Amino acid sequence: MTLPHPTTDQISLPIVLAVLGDPTRLAIVRYLASKEGVPMNCSKFLDLASKTNLSYHLAKLREAGVTRAEAVGTSRLITLRRDDLDNRFPGLLDSVIAAADGDPALPIVGTVPEIDA
Repeated sequence: MTLPHPTTDQISLPIVLAVLGDPTRLAIVRYLASKEGVPMNCSKFLDLASKTNLSYHLAKLREAGVTRAEAVGTSRLITLRRDDLDNRFPGLLDSVIAAADGDPALPIVGTVPEIDA
């Protein structure tokens, strides 16, 4: 199963900023950035929201062009589209992540043990 992703040229600044304005999605992006280049299983983020809610947030990130999701068996592996975002909006991702670091209002990924899926 191939999931739709926007091309680099289709990534829109207003949409990216709107998507990153949500604390749950920003926490996901911040965590993915800390594990740069390592695909993360969706279950890594289950402590942030219910499965249904998490699916919604991950879809919004993918549709905005912030993440890439690859279906592998019954799992989806999520990666940050840093190169695409940096090419389209140089420095934006680093600025957003730096501003989010240490923000006590953001949820923290990894407080619940990961489930193998």
